[in-house]
Amino acid sequence: MHVAETQGNPKPSRAAATPPDRPGLRAVAASVAEPAAPAGTAEAPATPPKDARGAAKKAARIILLVTAACLAYHVATDRMVPSSSTGQVAAATAQIAPRVSGQVETIFATDNQFVSAGERLFSLDPRPYDLSVRIAEVNLEQARQAVAASGTSLEATRAQVDQARTNLSATQIAYDRTAELHSRGLTSQAGMDAAEAQLASASAGLAAAEAGYRSATEGAGDAGDANVKVLAAQVQLEQALLNREFATVTAPSDGYVTNLKLSAGQYLNAGAPALTFISSERPWVMADFRENQLAHVEPGKDVALVFDGQPGQIVKGRVQGVAWGIDPGRMSANGLPQNQSSTRWFEPARSIPVRIEIVDDIAPTMRVGSKVNAMIYATSDNPVAWLASGMQRIGSLFSYLY
Repeated sequence: MHVAETQGNPKPSRAAATPPDRPGLRAVAASVAEPAAPAGTAEAPATPPKDARGAAKKAARIILLVTAACLAYHVATDRMVPSSSTGQVAAATAQIAPRVSGQVETIFATDNQFVSAGERLFSLDPRPYDLSVRIAEVNLEQARQAVAASGTSLEATRAQVDQARTNLSATQIAYDRTAELHSRGLTSQAGMDAAEAQLASASAGLAAAEAGYRSATEGAGDAGDANVKVLAAQVQLEQALLNREFATVTAPSDGYVTNLKLSAGQYLNAGAPALTFISSERPWVMADFRENQLAHVEPGKDVALVFDGQPGQIVKGRVQGVAWGIDPGRMSANGLPQNQSSTRWFEPARSIPVRIEIVDDIAPTMRVGSKVNAMIYATSDNPVAWLASGMQRIGSLFSYLY
């Protein structure tokens, strides 16, 4: 029976072809033939619950909304209430240098001292300048004496002119008499020639005397202190007196002395800075703003200022002006501009200085160079300005901490 069935079915089944003595293969076949587990069993892969997916999407939306709101606030404040944290207090500053050279004799001021206008700061050794004054006084006296001598010489020259004129007049009379006698035949031709020679000599003498007088007049000049020589000597004396006055250096206005590096005996050249002077007049604020913040900034706009030296306080200011140019640092070679190579993806915005007048009073101890946060109300009376003002108020309180 078994053989016949086998012969009637020439294509045996896969199961019949499997050798009965191969248990490993039977196990594999059984696993393949085993049906898959249902979806709800523990062996199925885990999927996130719907609540978790919804929370993640909600958080992503919130982050996107907050980012968009921050970006919109940043753009709005740049246009309506631009702010800058790079401001600093500025004041009129001068390098005080002596106008004359000399050796430091006395130092009257101390470093960081307040001085009034005209108060002495330091003085140079006055002896060389006293000597220059005495020399100038002597030169002035000599000039006056020379002018007086020139006046006397001028009088003598004038007398010579009068004498030559009298001599010419007498010679003219003698010549006329000789000519009359010669016309009557009472004198010889030789006498007539001698009379003509005497007349010519007298005329030449008068001309020479007059030329000498003109020369003496021009050389003598005006009389007294109006004479140019006397005036020149007076100018030299005034210069010497002024140099002696310059030997004592005084404060140009009310202000503060700083960076004082002087010692007695130190030699100073004229024009060499000896100390720094900061005027006590009302200071101002210089702050750098990006170009895209200056669309609505113009002189007269109100400014809110926060000084690190006055934490918690907001001081009122006013825009005085916006700089019309800066140095971008572009170089040139051989008369041609050079390319500025850059590996940045985005070129940083240029910063333009803005000068801000301080309207409210600030602490008298406020130093030049102190840090200032400035916010300009380019377009006020709007929610953005109110919000920015509140943020600045909060930021001013943090000035107590840093």
